Amino acid sequence: MNIIKYPSISDYATICERPHLDVSQLNAIVAGVLADVKANGDKAVMEYEEKFDKAQLTQLAVTEEEMQEAECLVSPELKASLVLAHQNIAKFHQSQKFDGQKVETAPGVVCWQKSVAIEKVGLYIPGGTAPLFSTVLMLATPAKIAGCKEIVLCTPPNKEGKVNPAILVAARVAGVSKIFKAGGVQAIGAMAYGTESVPKVYKIFGPGNQYVMAAKQQVSLHDAAIDMPAGPSEVCVIADETSNAAYVAADLLSQAEHGIDSQVILISTSEQMLDAVIKETEAQLAVLPRHEIAEKTLVNSQFVLVHDKNEAMALSNAYAPEHLIIATDDYEALAEKVINAGSVFLGNYACESAGDYASGTNHTLPTHGYALAYNGVNLDSYNRKVTFQHLSQDGVRNIGPAVVCMAENEQLEAHANAMRIRVKDVMGNA
Repeated sequence: MNIIKYPSISDYATICERPHLDVSQLNAIVAGVLADVKANGDKAVMEYEEKFDKAQLTQLAVTEEEMQEAECLVSPELKASLVLAHQNIAKFHQSQKFDGQKVETAPGVVCWQKSVAIEKVGLYIPGGTAPLFSTVLMLATPAKIAGCKEIVLCTPPNKEGKVNPAILVAARVAGVSKIFKAGGVQAIGAMAYGTESVPKVYKIFGPGNQYVMAAKQQVSLHDAAIDMPAGPSEVCVIADETSNAAYVAADLLSQAEHGIDSQVILISTSEQMLDAVIKETEAQLAVLPRHEIAEKTLVNSQFVLVHDKNEAMALSNAYAPEHLIIATDDYEALAEKVINAGSVFLGNYACESAGDYASGTNHTLPTHGYALAYNGVNLDSYNRKVTFQHLSQDGVRNIGPAVVCMAENEQLEAHANAMRIRVKDVMGNA
């Protein structure tokens, strides 16, 4: 871990830098895989599954027999937890439903919006070192509430060609029926282009490593929309002398265990607390099952000592973290100063794990600084707002002359004429 004391504003850019690969090489690799999937469909996807996931597949679709088998392999306790989490996620996202209002912007001119679900969406669920069945709930639940007609889920299988049973059970709980064994770049390509088995979708959701993020960005140029450029996970924790060092260390490590390209940042106004968190981090790290991954992650992590809370919030907003934990006694006051963050956790007891699993908020969030401009997945992510307008004769009288004038001054005569002939008719009827 890198310990930085009392940085100046000029140091913020260095502190906020994310770990990254050689992007030129990464993009070339991704483009090659995508082109192969586009040209060769299922055959290419299965070849990449054998190459990357060591799975020899004869088909991509998960069968009903596999779904039933998964039900028997998941413990009643885990299934109950999935149901509870699904209920909370559904409750929170249900509250986000849009209620369009008709607005008369001028006499005779009425405008409104209607929320329309995206018909076909694709959900990418990472497998790898940690099969994220919780992400199934986070992505599929709002898709169902929004009313998406076709929900396609892709997730990598293990070496035996099996999908983690908890992922399948979570999919059933959330109402997903079309599930395919495909991971990484090949899964993004399959959903963006469509294959013999995998339907083409209009928008792709889901987190992943830098290769997945690059694939999503590439297909978004021409073939499918994406939720956001969500890549490796990250957390920023703001602590002071009132924080619980054991809690803070646990929160940092909960992100560090995601993968070696993840990042954690501690910002503390107390040097004593910073030292205590370092000791706690080392102690908890030693007994973690995934300590080797977390240890490598900590190499890219920053432990920063600042003078006061204003500096802490300025650095946090510059970093724009995916997850922000404000573990101070005045968290409500600091919450008002949050400008850039994906999801915020307030107080000593709101660990980031709560949002990852069961509080109800969505854990699919912008990373890599994209929280400067993007928000996390919500119900609106699965909808489009279609605008409507109706003009009566009074409406033409009220805005027609202005429309004609503006069109003429933009030298768009056909635009001007479309309204001009209506104005003439209406004025003639007056």
